[in-house]
Amino acid sequence: MAIDPNSLLLRALRGEPVPRPPVWFMRQAGRYMAEYRAIREKVSFLELCHDPDLCCEVTLQPLRRFGFDAGIIFSDILLPLEAMGARLIFGKGHGPQFPEPIRDRAAIDALKAIDPWKDLPSPLRAIQLTAAAADVPILGFAGAPFTLACYLVEGAGSKEWVTTKRLMWDDPVAFGRLLDKLADMVAAHLQAQVDAGAAAVQVFDTWAGALSAEDFQRWALPYARKALSQVKGAPTLYFTRDAGPFLPWLKDSGADAVGLDWRVDMAMARAALGETPVQGNLDPIALHAPAEVIREKVHSVIRAAGPRGHVFNLGHGIVPSTPMAGVDAAIAAVKEWSWTS
Repeated sequence: MAIDPNSLLLRALRGEPVPRPPVWFMRQAGRYMAEYRAIREKVSFLELCHDPDLCCEVTLQPLRRFGFDAGIIFSDILLPLEAMGARLIFGKGHGPQFPEPIRDRAAIDALKAIDPWKDLPSPLRAIQLTAAAADVPILGFAGAPFTLACYLVEGAGSKEWVTTKRLMWDDPVAFGRLLDKLADMVAAHLQAQVDAGAAAVQVFDTWAGALSAEDFQRWALPYARKALSQVKGAPTLYFTRDAGPFLPWLKDSGADAVGLDWRVDMAMARAALGETPVQGNLDPIALHAPAEVIREKVHSVIRAAGPRGHVFNLGHGIVPSTPMAGVDAAIAAVKEWSWTS
């Protein structure tokens, strides 16, 4: 299906007034849905990610069930790193791991540039299939260079990212080389998704919030901007978890819109970002609350964001324990809102 330039999502991302904000949720396809769990009983996570037909089906599941105004293709930010030559495994109970972490110049130089259509065709084909089947816009996405570097250097997830920061400070030339390589890869991956039919693309800089303000401006923001500046033909979004301290600089990412986590005060964000469209930012755990509390919180976010340039979303992804009734209540609260009445 052709991309509708007048969809609520694209109008909001252009900063145009809309009767109500469009709504989609990060990680809206996932373990909280029985339909998704049924598929995962048959295939591993990586097998699912590399099967375009299954990715299409999983992406469509929440659209059928809840009536979101947009979908985001089911994939994982780490897949392009696998295509660059970093061995990736997903083990039960301990998340993604890179058994051979990238911690010196030789390992950084060994990472190869990718041709997305040749080296990572699965998400692109999934976007083509899903965009043809869906009646709402489908977003693509990628990890931001700094966040991807965190996984490569640590070899797994972390709370403190000690090894990453040590490389960043001990050998800034090598760390900059790594981020440059990742920025070029991210740009190519995002552009290929746009070419495949993504109506917009989002960059997830999930772990940039672990940085100081000074280091965020040196190591996260410039490389995200480098990647985003190369993407043409669709709106771009930049999301940083724990972004509150960085509000004055987020619009310098060059993205068309900024995603906000739930700790950020929406009114303060609007004041700091000016006319830059925003996305967010309901606390994901609020979906566990009674329906009347959810409704109040949803309306509070919408009211603070205003009638122009706001995409309603969570401040981070849906958690597996989320009740379906909570998702229903949040979407109903968004859809009952009207800026014209």
